[in-house]
Amino acid sequence: MVVSSLPFPVDKDRLRRDAMERRKEFVRTLDDPERTRLERRLAFHLTSVLANARVVAGYAALGSEISPVWAMEEARAVGAVAAYPAFHNPTEPFRFLGADPNSVGLFGINQPPLHAAEVTPDVVLVPLVAIDPAGTRLGRGKGHYDRVLTPLKRNGAHLIGVGWSFQMIEEIPPDPWDVPLDAFASPDGLIRFVKR
Repeated sequence: MVVSSLPFPVDKDRLRRDAMERRKEFVRTLDDPERTRLERRLAFHLTSVLANARVVAGYAALGSEISPVWAMEEARAVGAVAAYPAFHNPTEPFRFLGADPNSVGLFGINQPPLHAAEVTPDVVLVPLVAIDPAGTRLGRGKGHYDRVLTPLKRNGAHLIGVGWSFQMIEEIPPDPWDVPLDAFASPDGLIRFVKR
């Protein structure tokens, strides 16, 4: 399902606020078993992508974000290294470390311990606020992922936005620094985008 866009120029801050509120409202309707069921369906739809991965980067879900925890377990089951973002310094891009996110890092986000090995993922599961059919991702607005995804994409990593199905909207005006994603995965399926 693609949510229609508005017939006037989009204010990305307003779009972000509205999309985050919609996501919160949706998650409030889910009990724990239903949320787990949907997150397991997400993992099922990622099976083919994860099958040949060497290093899969996920994230520790915040609030109403869909959790890729079951997909990360599946990645481990096929022999991939599971990696998560970790900040060493708030002014530098985060790095992916090959360990579970069981430490609280900068910004209060769970991350691997800083002594874990740095790894380079070939598949990255990317959190998002919204995404459009061109692969334009709307994040939280801090640019952390944009800085990290650019070199990964250049080196051939497969970038997959992960969210609830309604987070696919008609259009997000891209900024020059936006890194287009390769696909969008939700509990309803995997949508691959045409390469630009």
